[in-house]
Amino acid sequence: MIVQSDEDLTHLKDIGRLCAVAVKTMAAALEPGITTRELDLIGRKVLEDNGARSAPELCYEFPGATCISVNEEVAHGIPGDRIIKAGDLVNIDVSAEKNGFFGDTGSSFIVPPGTAKIERLLRDGKRALWVGLNQVKTGQPMANIGNAIGTFAKKNRYTLIQNLASHGVGHSLHEEPKELSTWPDPDETRIMEDGLVFTIEPFLSLGGIWAEDGEKDNWTLFSEPSAPTVQFEHTIVVTRNGPLVLTLAD
Repeated sequence: MIVQSDEDLTHLKDIGRLCAVAVKTMAAALEPGITTRELDLIGRKVLEDNGARSAPELCYEFPGATCISVNEEVAHGIPGDRIIKAGDLVNIDVSAEKNGFFGDTGSSFIVPPGTAKIERLLRDGKRALWVGLNQVKTGQPMANIGNAIGTFAKKNRYTLIQNLASHGVGHSLHEEPKELSTWPDPDETRIMEDGLVFTIEPFLSLGGIWAEDGEKDNWTLFSEPSAPTVQFEHTIVVTRNGPLVLTLAD
């Protein structure tokens, strides 16, 4: 999507903020003993109370309002009876629609107590996202995003999941530009256009390279090789002054 008007931008900011508020509210409820289904219901209530609809349900008939992935799960975890325990690494990914506009955001969290290694991974996962965001500017190569994140990951001895890409968003959950790599991609030749809307969502890992289906269900993805992995995601608009981040709760 290319932002065409102030009205477009207002709607995008509205749904982006709601997605961020849902993540923030769910994170505040994250504690030992809560199930992923109970956590999902908290996110659903935030969305529905504000006139928004779950994008995974709307677009793909996903069996939950939000994606909640725990420990060995990298992405697209289905909310259910799994009980959150102390020390769990939990990713909360919320995407939603309101008034025909879509937003998408996600963050990873540790349920205390966390190890120093996982705390560092979480810190650097956020840093990796902002390294990518800092490459966003009208007229610049899209490849700059993946190149910068890849350099950061290599320097700090991490790997990146290389088959879970960022994507265009706006009038639908997934649209052009499709398959925007958050790792170095020599085949990426596109240029960032003013007003273009897309996500940046690197999956930083302590050894994982691919996301693969497991035998658990038709949705949940696991890292291969198996390793702790975090994801942080924002939806942004490209401007001449850099990225306009839409998915902020405050």
